[in-house]
Amino acid sequence: MGHLGGLFLLLTPLSWCHIWGAAVLSLPVCHQQLEFRCSDGLCIPRPSVCDGHADCEDGSDEHRCGFFLCKNDEFSCRSRQCIAPHLRCNGVDDCGDWSDEASCHNCATPDSFFCGLSDICLPRNKLCDGRTDCRDGRDEARQLCSLSQCTPSEFQCGDGQCIRHTWRCDHSPDCSDGSDEDNCDQNECQVNNGGCSHQCVDLPLGFHCDCPNNMRLVGDSQCEEVDKCLESDVCDQLCVHANGSLTCDCNKDYRMNLTTRECKAKGDEAQLVFPSSKGIRWLSITGSENREPAPHLMGPGPVAALASNRTLYWARQGRGSVYRVSVDGKTEDSELVLKFQGSASGLAVDWIHQLLYWTSMESGSVNVGLLDGSAQRQLITGLDQPSAVAVDPLQGLLFWAQCGSAPKIERASLDGRDRMALVISSLRQPVALSLDMPRQLLYWADQGMRSISRVNLEGRHRKTVVESNGYLDRPFGLAVFEGFVYWSEEVTRSICRASKHNGVNLQVLLSNITSPGGVVVIQPVLQPKGPSECGRTGTVCLHGCVVDLLTESLEFSCTPSDATFAGILSLIVFLSVLLVGMALWWWREEFRPFKSLTEQSVSLKESQDPLIIQSLHIGPNTCPVKETLLKVDLDGE
Repeated sequence: MGHLGGLFLLLTPLSWCHIWGAAVLSLPVCHQQLEFRCSDGLCIPRPSVCDGHADCEDGSDEHRCGFFLCKNDEFSCRSRQCIAPHLRCNGVDDCGDWSDEASCHNCATPDSFFCGLSDICLPRNKLCDGRTDCRDGRDEARQLCSLSQCTPSEFQCGDGQCIRHTWRCDHSPDCSDGSDEDNCDQNECQVNNGGCSHQCVDLPLGFHCDCPNNMRLVGDSQCEEVDKCLESDVCDQLCVHANGSLTCDCNKDYRMNLTTRECKAKGDEAQLVFPSSKGIRWLSITGSENREPAPHLMGPGPVAALASNRTLYWARQGRGSVYRVSVDGKTEDSELVLKFQGSASGLAVDWIHQLLYWTSMESGSVNVGLLDGSAQRQLITGLDQPSAVAVDPLQGLLFWAQCGSAPKIERASLDGRDRMALVISSLRQPVALSLDMPRQLLYWADQGMRSISRVNLEGRHRKTVVESNGYLDRPFGLAVFEGFVYWSEEVTRSICRASKHNGVNLQVLLSNITSPGGVVVIQPVLQPKGPSECGRTGTVCLHGCVVDLLTESLEFSCTPSDATFAGILSLIVFLSVLLVGMALWWWREEFRPFKSLTEQSVSLKESQDPLIIQSLHIGPNTCPVKETLLKVDLDGE
C-alpha cells in the first residue's frame, strides 16, 4: 500500500501541472510592467495592487500587502518594487508603472518632458510617438508634434523650418529668416556630410550628392540600390533577374496568360464595389456589367471588404458610423457595426485577426475595432489630418497617410509600435492607399499632385505610375488588382483604371456617377490565408492569434492549435479518471472488514515464497528458527 500511496502522491501534482499548464495557455497575456496577474489569471493595472480594494475576483491583489516593505532609504513603488531614491523624478519609468515619476513638480534632466503637476516626466523620445503618455495628452498635442524635426537630408533654418540641404547657399534664400544663406564660405560636406547618404562633392558654389555605380540618387541626397525588376517594371508579380535578363512568374493563386504574360486570378471574376450619392454599386473589373445601386446605403465614403464571406464595410463621409452589408444578400439587411466620435476618412479590413482599422481627421488618430463591433479603441494619436489606411496582416504591417501641414505616409506594426516614415517629400494631399501584396508595394493617390505613385514597404524604389491625364483632378478611392490600378474621380464623376506599371491603357469603366466614393476589389486572392505576424513582425502564429482591445494597449498573443487543445483535454480526462479509480481502490482496501484467518492461510499457501511454505509445515508450539540453527551446527561437526 505504501508504494501505491507514493504513486498516488506523485501523479497528483503531475496531473495538476498539466491542468494548470492547459489553463495558462488560455489565459490572457498580462503586460509585464503595467499589469498584475491575479491568481485566477486575470490581468489588472498594477496601480490597483494593494490599494485597499479587491480588483481581482479572488482578491489576490490585496494579499500579502502587509509583508511588502521597502528599506528606509528606498522608494516604494505602487508596483511593489523598491528603487533607489535618486531614481525618482528622473524622467525614466524605473518602477514599471510610472509611480516614481508621479507628482514630480519639475523634470530633473533636460532631455525630459514635463507632463504637468501631479503627472509624470517623459523621456523626449516618447513625444509625438503616436501613444498618449501624459494624462491630458499634451505629449501628442498637434501644436507640439507639428514642429517636426528635420531629417538628415534637410537643413534646419534658424526658425525651425526644414528645407532641402541642397537649397543651402544657392544664392536664393529659402528659409523665412534667410539663415540658409549664412556662412556659405565653409565646406558644406564637412557638416553632416552635407546630408548626403553616401558621397558629398563640394563645389565653389554649394555642393551636390553622388552615389556609387550600383546605386541611384533619390531626392537629391539619398542613394538606394537599383532594383532591376522594379526599374524595368514589366512583371505583374514575381520577377527574377539573372545573367542580365528578367524572368516573370505568378503566385500560386494566379495563372499567367501566355500571350500577354499577365497574371490573372484564379476563380470567379473579381468585382469592383464603390458607394455614391445614389447608393452602393457593383461593377465588373472590366466594366462589362454593373448592378443597380443599393439606395439604402447612400453617400460617398471609404469602403473595405472581407472577401471570405463577401461582406462590405462602408462609412458615410462625415458620419461617425460604419455599416456592413453582404455583397450577395439583400442590401436592405445592412447592419450598423461601429459608432464613434467624428468620422472615418479611411477603412481597412484585417482578415487574419478579424479587425477593422479606420482613420479619423477630427481626432487625428488611427483606430481599431473588432469586426463584430464589440470593442474599439484609438491606436495612434496626434496625427495631422489622417486620410487613409491600409493593412497587411501577413507581414504584420499597418500603413496610413496624413495630409495636414506636413504630409507623410507612415507604417507601424499592427499594435501601433515601431513607427517608420515611408514618404515625406514630394507629397501634398495623399487621400487613398492600396497594397500590391504579390509585389510588396504600397500605392497612393495624391489629390494635390494629381498622380498615383508607389513605393516598396521600406520606403524605397519610389515611382509615379499615373500622372494627371484628365481623370486625376480629384481622386478619392484607390485599389490595385492584377496589372491595374483602379480609382474613383470626383471631377469627371468616373471610375477608371490604368496599368499599374506606367499608367498606359487608360480605361473609363463607368461615368456620370454622382459623387463616387472609395473603391474596393473583392476577390479571395487579395486576402490570402496564412500564418499571421501576430501584431508585430517576427512574431508568427501558426494556429491563430488572440486580440485583446481592452488592455491599455492593443495586445496580440498566439494560441495553441485545436489539436494541442484536444490533446491537453484528453490528458486531463485520462488523469482524472485514473485518480478517481485509485482513490476508490485505496478507500475500499483501507476500510473494508478484516479477513478471516482461513482466508489469510489460503492466500499465504498460494504464495511462492519458500520461507512462508516452510512455516506452514511446522507446528504451532515449535521454534523453526532455533531448530534450523541447531541442525546447521550438527552438520558442521
